[in-house]
Amino acid sequence: MPVPLPTATTRWRCTLCGNLTRFDVTRSSRVVEYVHLDLAGEPSVEETEVLAETVESVRCRWCNAVDRIELVDRPGGAADGDDGNSSAQSAAGSGSASG
Repeated sequence: MPVPLPTATTRWRCTLCGNLTRFDVTRSSRVVEYVHLDLAGEPSVEETEVLAETVESVRCRWCNAVDRIELVDRPGGAADGDDGNSSAQSAAGSGSASG
């Protein structure tokens, strides 16, 4: 089951333990790469174009929960109702810096 990616105003949160910062992400990508071979035959990728990318699973690094990850608002984001909501979120994610 695909997991939605975080955006500029959202982030991942484990619903089991509350982790906001450490996750193992398994993703599938379909890409086109421009590979340049030097005269000795050593390849190097100079350009990459991502055609499609799907996050297959996200596992919490703290409690190993899979399929228990949700999207929540980032603190200090441009969410409406920025009054009492941001203080509750900053208490839950007290280790996060400004971003």
